[in-house]
Amino acid sequence: MQAVADRLRSYADAVTALHFRGTVLPDEVSRDIYVVDGRVTLEPVSGADLVASDVWLVPGLVDAHCHVGLTINGAASTDEQVQQATADRDAGVLTIRDCGVPADTRWIDERTDLPQIIRAGRHIARPKRHTRDIGLEVEPHELVATVQAEVPRGDGWIKLVGDWIDRDRGDLSPLWPRDALEAAIAAAHELGARVTAHTFSEEALPDLIGAGIDCIEHGTGLLPDRIDDMARRQTALVPTLINIARFPEIAERGSKYPAYAAHMLALHETVSERVRNAFDAGVPIYAGTDAGSELAHGRIADEVIALHAAGLKPADALGAASWKARAWLGVGSGLAEGESADFIAYDANPLDDLTQLKQPWAVVLRGQLFGRA
Repeated sequence: MQAVADRLRSYADAVTALHFRGTVLPDEVSRDIYVVDGRVTLEPVSGADLVASDVWLVPGLVDAHCHVGLTINGAASTDEQVQQATADRDAGVLTIRDCGVPADTRWIDERTDLPQIIRAGRHIARPKRHTRDIGLEVEPHELVATVQAEVPRGDGWIKLVGDWIDRDRGDLSPLWPRDALEAAIAAAHELGARVTAHTFSEEALPDLIGAGIDCIEHGTGLLPDRIDDMARRQTALVPTLINIARFPEIAERGSKYPAYAAHMLALHETVSERVRNAFDAGVPIYAGTDAGSELAHGRIADEVIALHAAGLKPADALGAASWKARAWLGVGSGLAEGESADFIAYDANPLDDLTQLKQPWAVVLRGQLFGRA
């Protein structure tokens, strides 16, 4: 693959127009795609360099729950941010929905070789009810003002912590009263931002969904009535299944709180069924890895495979990390006339074997070619 990477980089230095011939997903239509000045055109370009033929072309992948700028020790250095973003890019992730980091990653916007990041500012939590030094810690009466202050620091999203372990109770517990949630979400909407929330438990979901939240992260506590409510409202779900796979380990760490540990194990055992039921009910589902802190970047393929294992068809699982997620975030397909050229080429159809996603032949970001080293 190193030879492929070197050859692709030499193309970028030597030619002004690139040509890909292949089958474009999701429509499975054979097309000639040309890249000129970083943008896609379907019109033939004389002298364009044929980079690949007989490949499968997929709109740039999206990691809809990712933390470039976060490490296990808190804020990531700029070098660490580059490493994280590069790992995501080389896995085919060209758009990241950041779900809260303590570091300022805005400088990455100037790097045309790194993925686009759509930010949510910092996590907003209650004091001592989230990981230390990660988010902003406020009381309910401060929530609206905090949301209003964070909106300009993001890119149209706000991230709340909806539940966390309450050590006095010894189990997961909601952080916010319903009236505080309603006021905060309304304030965000008035400023043109959408709101999402971390939540594991069953108990936190009724107030979050009822208050008009736009998205639920993890959502392991989804019971049938909440699923129906989300489907009716078209509240999105980002299940982060490869993170949920760590629940037995998290339960063991929290074994001094037996109710919490047992709850986490029960949530782990039922997550696939709940995700499948949510999808069948019409809840919009998108792929997110929760990379950052303890989860490595560049694992979007594993999340797509996990969604398929939970019951989504291959096209639905891949769509949750590609064309459907891009439409949800409003970033274009990456393969349409005049758009920024943001797509991945594969040797074989990933819908026949989702493990193909682990081996992109080439990644095209803003018209630049990258291969996996």
